[in-house]
Amino acid sequence: MKPNFFSACIGAALLAACSKPAETPAPTAPAAAPPALLSGIETQYADDSVRIQDDFYKHVNGKWLAATEIPADKPGYGAFTKLYDDAQEQLKTLIEAAAKDGAGDADKQKIGDLYNSFMDEAKLEELGLKPLDADFALIDAVKDKKELAALIGTLGKKLSQPGDFGPNETTLPFVVAVHQDNKDSTKYVADLQQSGIGLPDRDYYLKNDDAKLKTIRDQYLQHVEKMLRLAGDKAAAKNAKDIVALETELAKLQWDKVTLRDPIKAYNKVMLVDLPKLAPGFDWDGFIKAADIAGKTDYVIVGQPSYLSGFGKLLAKTPLPLWKNYFKWHVLNDGASALSNSFVVENFAFKGTALRGVPQDRPRWKRAVALVETAIGEGLGKLYVAQYFPPENKARVEALVNNLLAAYKQGIDTLDWMSADTKKEAQAKLAKIAVKIGYPNQWRDYSKLEVAKDDLFGNIRHANAFEYARTINKLGTPIDRGEWGMTPQTVNAEYNPELNDITFPAAILQPPFFNVKADDAVNYGGIGAVIGHEISHAFDDQGAQYDGDGNLRDWWTKDDHAKFAAKTKALVAEYDAFVPLAGYHVNGALTLGENIADNSGLAIAYKAYQIDLGGKEAPSLDGFSGIQRFYMGFAQVWREKLRDNFAIELIKTDPHSPPEFRGNGTVVNQPGFYSAFDIKQGDKMYLPPERRVGIW
Repeated sequence: MKPNFFSACIGAALLAACSKPAETPAPTAPAAAPPALLSGIETQYADDSVRIQDDFYKHVNGKWLAATEIPADKPGYGAFTKLYDDAQEQLKTLIEAAAKDGAGDADKQKIGDLYNSFMDEAKLEELGLKPLDADFALIDAVKDKKELAALIGTLGKKLSQPGDFGPNETTLPFVVAVHQDNKDSTKYVADLQQSGIGLPDRDYYLKNDDAKLKTIRDQYLQHVEKMLRLAGDKAAAKNAKDIVALETELAKLQWDKVTLRDPIKAYNKVMLVDLPKLAPGFDWDGFIKAADIAGKTDYVIVGQPSYLSGFGKLLAKTPLPLWKNYFKWHVLNDGASALSNSFVVENFAFKGTALRGVPQDRPRWKRAVALVETAIGEGLGKLYVAQYFPPENKARVEALVNNLLAAYKQGIDTLDWMSADTKKEAQAKLAKIAVKIGYPNQWRDYSKLEVAKDDLFGNIRHANAFEYARTINKLGTPIDRGEWGMTPQTVNAEYNPELNDITFPAAILQPPFFNVKADDAVNYGGIGAVIGHEISHAFDDQGAQYDGDGNLRDWWTKDDHAKFAAKTKALVAEYDAFVPLAGYHVNGALTLGENIADNSGLAIAYKAYQIDLGGKEAPSLDGFSGIQRFYMGFAQVWREKLRDNFAIELIKTDPHSPPEFRGNGTVVNQPGFYSAFDIKQGDKMYLPPERRVGIW
């Protein structure tokens, strides 16, 4: 809330008048004029040869798209990547300072030692494959299939969780995740989720009519063989073939990405004592004990019951030696980036070049920074915030958030398709949304994390074990609603339906998303639309199934369900028609939640901008009106280029639409866009009113 300067000044003047005679005031210098605000639109990237009315995204970003080369070490490049790169440079400076001056500060010491352990390549060359000896011995010690259950539980504490240290690390047939119980948000619960394949998605194994996916599958087989051979496996060719065949069987059992979006289907409460009914023959007692679940809860949520049952049958019919080779492969796959150079090179040759089309690995220091971010993220974030996040940024964004929430409140009241009863529930949920900006109020405690400057692999194992223990030990404890799911240096934002909160880390609160020196039109189109996007996730096709307390509860009337379904069906059809790459359509069902959030978020940001203007006309800057700059600010946020293989991976796995369609696909549904740029029938950006989808 702004201070009431007017009242304060009047009070001071009256006090002075009562205490002494009036005096003629001395002349004072005129106050300096505030600096002129920028438009915030990067007009140097606009391509005037492309009409706004024909391709808005390419008009705003055309020169950038034409001139920008994707860096050799990246699968794609855009506004998000630019900020990520900037943050990496800043974090490197902070880490190197911590390594030099960290004595006396435990977190700084750990940050520096972890970084240095990754940078010590000579030590890694000396060790070769030795860091994996203990894990391989653990697998070799298994004498019968019953013992595989305890092995999975034990390895789950040692190995990376999916995505921790590079792409597609799904190291075990199923993994444990801890979060709030979807139907009792006062409790933490353990989830059992499908996993266990080395390629990004089941389609890579099963789509025989897709030549590109088939090529990658063949390259993956060659990669597994090469890695096994490097590890000394004399039967590498045969074992690689058998391992990929086993992963293919697991892929056949897995639910597809669209089905995985359904939180009701994924909520299957199973008492621990009843798990043997789901997968007979698997030693559930051994797994529960080894995974440190015993004594902490009496039930779990099984995300994909049919998968787990199928895994039990696959376990029974697959020979033990193959399972042992499978686990050795995934231990090797998980640890390859932290081994000697031959493993690192082959690991990148597949995961970077073959899979994503990236010709060059990241510099080692960048990979070292990424490891520190993963292992001691909030410790590093504390240093980042102190150095690079001005307090005024947080205050200005808080004002934007308040206007976005106010606009959403108004928007719900004026919906013509929703009943009064459902509106009441929606308002109740909106009122409970918690807002997290910049950084957490309580920093994570890393005192139990062990780090040594000369033991990279031990450090990674300790970091994995620390994080696993931190999460599994939540079971039976009160919900920590202040916990953050991302670090302050993350260039992203999120909505968590279980906590019903929105998070905007410090690193995203800078241009082109947010410019403290710019007029607010571009900020409402940039970070305002991002804020609106995250709020909208509370009411997308998934989020709308949760109430304000984070429970899966149906708070809709039957008629409202039908109207909402009709709107979402139209949005699925709209995005299904987009073709980012020849032969590959956007999956409108997979991207539905994000498309709802993009469209609704921009609509709400527009309303919030109108609230902020308060009936006044925005200044014309760089030759554009406020409303025009609002939409242009939105389009420039999504400028990005992708390598073809990476684009295919995202189409198969990412719930977001490709960048071009986040720009163009969203604005064509916005009434304000048509009036701002005089879009008319016959223009390529024109969508007839009856086909425009407006939801929130």
